[in-house]
Amino acid sequence: MRVAILGIGKMGAAIAKRLNESGHELTLWNRRRSRAEAVGIGKVAGTPVEAVKDADVVISILTNADAVRSAYLGENGAAAAARSQVFVEMSTAGPDIIKEVQPAIERAGAKFVECPVMGSVMAMETGKGILMAAGDDAAIERAGPVLEAIGEMRRLKDAESAAKLKLIANTGLTVISALAAELLAAGAAAGLDPEDVFWVLTRFAPVLAARRAGLIEHKHEPVTFALRDAAKDIRLATDVYHRAGAFTPLADTTKDLYDRAAKTAGDLEMSAIVTVYERQTAGRKS
Repeated sequence: MRVAILGIGKMGAAIAKRLNESGHELTLWNRRRSRAEAVGIGKVAGTPVEAVKDADVVISILTNADAVRSAYLGENGAAAAARSQVFVEMSTAGPDIIKEVQPAIERAGAKFVECPVMGSVMAMETGKGILMAAGDDAAIERAGPVLEAIGEMRRLKDAESAAKLKLIANTGLTVISALAAELLAAGAAAGLDPEDVFWVLTRFAPVLAARRAGLIEHKHEPVTFALRDAAKDIRLATDVYHRAGAFTPLADTTKDLYDRAAKTAGDLEMSAIVTVYERQTAGRKS
């Protein structure tokens, strides 16, 4: 199939590599063209509208709601070329942006599928991602060869539910990571070997093993999921929870911790949440 990918960050590049290996014909677009060119596969388009005009399926996986809005609705935005394509929106940008983008896509006869993804860069490259898809059944079926190449799909009742479920997932990841940082610091203060603490924590939360270098060795590069992006996601999530009237003290505290860490460690791997505890410990000892 002819696939356009809007947004060639780490996840977008990983998806592009997977789809290229699966035999799909790709056109890539990124705000910084050099990032799309660096992937070294497919064609590189100068604008979103150029990227999507001949595509069968369009995937967008962008940083935030502003980036999604710009790519779809801005000057030379993808919506201007919407005809019969299936647009698959994979960004973690919250549910509100869907209300702006979906009507613009569907007015022209194209189909919109909300499909956020979970998983590491390696998971995307090897077709082991987790997809949360919501939209027209026929559209999801048409995009099936593309989505199935990326990973396992769970169907959700509507687009907003899919976007909200992704925020639940990332709330879990940020809370677990912050809790691990806190317990490692507490264990060290109590005289425990960090390796022993980490061993126990990974028995409860195996996902932590992927961030061992940051949590144990304090090595927060290379970056697979930047702390600033984790902070953005937990802010989006708590906004959704508050508007729904939910009581979320753990999520609220986690948001505050990531906001604090992002001021000095935002460009580092999300494991840099440990820096909040390092500074607090240093302050108490001084």
